[in-house]
Amino acid sequence: MVDRVTINDVAARAGVAISSVSSALNDRPGVSEETRKKIVAAADELGFVPSVRGRSLAGKKTFSVGLVVHRDPDVLEMDPFFGGFIGGIESYIDERGFALVLQTSPSSEEVINRYRRLAAGRRVDGVFLNELQIDDPRVAVVSELGLPAVGINPDARFPLPSVRQDHEAGIRALVEHLVGLGHERFAFVGGPPQFIHSQQRELAWRASLESLGITPGPVAAGGFTYEGGLEAADAILASRIRPTAVVCANDLSAMGFVAQAQHHGFDVPSDISVAGYDGIQLGGYLRPSLTTVQTSPKLIGFEAARLLLSTIDGEVVDDVAVPPAMLVVRDSTGPAPR
Repeated sequence: MVDRVTINDVAARAGVAISSVSSALNDRPGVSEETRKKIVAAADELGFVPSVRGRSLAGKKTFSVGLVVHRDPDVLEMDPFFGGFIGGIESYIDERGFALVLQTSPSSEEVINRYRRLAAGRRVDGVFLNELQIDDPRVAVVSELGLPAVGINPDARFPLPSVRQDHEAGIRALVEHLVGLGHERFAFVGGPPQFIHSQQRELAWRASLESLGITPGPVAAGGFTYEGGLEAADAILASRIRPTAVVCANDLSAMGFVAQAQHHGFDVPSDISVAGYDGIQLGGYLRPSLTTVQTSPKLIGFEAARLLLSTIDGEVVDDVAVPPAMLVVRDSTGPAPR
């Protein structure tokens, strides 16, 4: 096995003290520019890679960021949105030599405790606040702890740096698409009511219909899960005046709805049109393929990571708006039945 190159080896090759190598490679004062170049050249020749622990001790950073997901691990495994989001984070932080500390918890109280433990143990330099809730207690906690944080799709009053993707334009385009197909009776399958983005999507659905002179129909809970979509289909399809178009707050619940509608003998889209939100790849393989509003989880993750690392570095940052979510029309929506 090849021995790992150490800071001692670099110092010996450059003919300088170890403290000079540390200063040069961590961009600290104390060495001349000529000496700095000689040290960097020696490090490159030897293939020296600074250890994270060493960098942490030198720069008082952990070189890691945290994401605590308020989801049951089994549910998280089913939702591909998080794969794209985490991939976007990784694609930025890896270039900066940071690592992601990912934890999951279905309990709100335990989520708060995990943030406290991450800060108390100096395990992370900052955190992402995803799936924000109304009056989310995490905002006060990270402020109290002095922990840099970035929010994902918060409401307008959010006091910390944030990344947002407009949802209204995509949902409005979806409603206009369905109305253009002759639909007048609509239902909505919502997400957990405590989540800000659940309320945002339902409000956008209502406002879009009302702007076209159509009264919104029934709302069923879907919980952002496949099983929630099954239960929502049972409730909506049993109503005396059945809607002809159903908009779901995410793709997983839409997939469950489609499956249960077919189980009850309804054809999608001939009898009922169904659409989702998120644009996960799996929706394109469904039969019928799922009409959806396409979001950008990888780009959101990338921008959130960029914003968080800038905040950790003490920079003054502005909120980031990524391009709006967009309608993708597939086979699960069609003309309203006569």
